[in-house]
Amino acid sequence: MDLLFNVDWYKVFTPSMSIAELFVRGSLVYLMLFAILRFLPNRQIGTVGISDLLVVVLFAEAAQNAMASNYTAITDGVILVSTIILWSYSLNWLGYKFPRFQRFLSPPPTPLVINGRIVRDKMAEQLITQDELMSILRKQGVQKLNEVKLAFMESDGHISVITHSPVSVILPDTKERESDAS
Repeated sequence: MDLLFNVDWYKVFTPSMSIAELFVRGSLVYLMLFAILRFLPNRQIGTVGISDLLVVVLFAEAAQNAMASNYTAITDGVILVSTIILWSYSLNWLGYKFPRFQRFLSPPPTPLVINGRIVRDKMAEQLITQDELMSILRKQGVQKLNEVKLAFMESDGHISVITHSPVSVILPDTKERESDAS
């Protein structure tokens, strides 16, 4: 019965290592992972920003360790989570205040198609095949490559397309609404 209600409050809240060491460890892991993820091809990231992805992954790890008592104190997990928040906010703030720094945080758009011509070296950089590109273009209403004025791989992994003339897309239920109105 003693095991159910006996809590060593000192162990729960007193950090198991120095706060400075926890901050340095959290900072190094965050910045190392940020740098690795920043230089991966964009298509590997998807729609989540690099810093958002890092925050989620590192939060989960820090919280899991604090909850499962891999740390001897909850304070260790709180310090690591606070360090992650600090770096995430700081990098976003720096990117907002200094446009040159933002270019480091988010890669510039990569041109994949210019005036109907595929930019093969940029596609190779982003690991996109011509079939994948054409599939994405078709999903955006483009039937032929020569209809594309510009296509860019954006920093979030999506491909934006600018056509020579506006593409009109007729949705299936639009015809029904038009016939109902007449």
